[in-house]
Amino acid sequence: MKALLIDDERLARNELRRLLAPFPDIVIVDEATNAEQARTKITALKPDLIFLDVQMPGETGMELLESLEPPVPQVIFTTAFDEFAVKAFELNALDYLLKPVDPVRLAGAIERLREKSGEPALPEGKPSALSAGDKVFVREGDHCWFVEVRNIRLLESEGNYTRVHFDDAQPQLFRSLNAMEARLDPKSFFRANRRQIINLAWIDKIEPWFSGGLLVLLKGGVKVELSRRQAQEFREKMSL
Repeated sequence: MKALLIDDERLARNELRRLLAPFPDIVIVDEATNAEQARTKITALKPDLIFLDVQMPGETGMELLESLEPPVPQVIFTTAFDEFAVKAFELNALDYLLKPVDPVRLAGAIERLREKSGEPALPEGKPSALSAGDKVFVREGDHCWFVEVRNIRLLESEGNYTRVHFDDAQPQLFRSLNAMEARLDPKSFFRANRRQIINLAWIDKIEPWFSGGLLVLLKGGVKVELSRRQAQEFREKMSL
């Protein structure tokens, strides 16, 4: 896949080149330092993917993306500003990476790019678990959130959907609980039962429950039951 780097900072472009080196299927064909230059190179080179900064001299990365005529390359934003994330995803960006770019988050973005383009995933591109400080984009209908993983206290299965609990919101996402679990760090999240995953940092109290199970009370008042088998696994996981 041909990639174009668009960033007015030379050091940022060099760092991105270094981070992309382990991904041989991503071929950097050129660089651009502003929107006008980038527009010309996109037309000439027809890249499959652009890594796009937000704040640049003249037009912003958002303005550049809005101005492009179809077909538009896949876009991964790389920026130091998190306040533009919702707008970026409204423009169908593949991902929104904050500087300094985390190699794990970059690998996850490239994995999604491969899935979207139908190309097989490579071992070096396999995404790792999301850390507590990572931010994820959540959307339900016209409502959008950019949420730190640490603030997600509970995930509940509802058929092929998952309801995600954070702050005062409980959006329902068209993604299975198993798919959600695959991206979560097992050091931070625990599969309490077939329907629920809890954030261990949100546990307030634990009480004995029926048949050797446990009742976990999360901060905010939510109660989650652990079966005897899951309770045993929980004890082994959390014991010294």
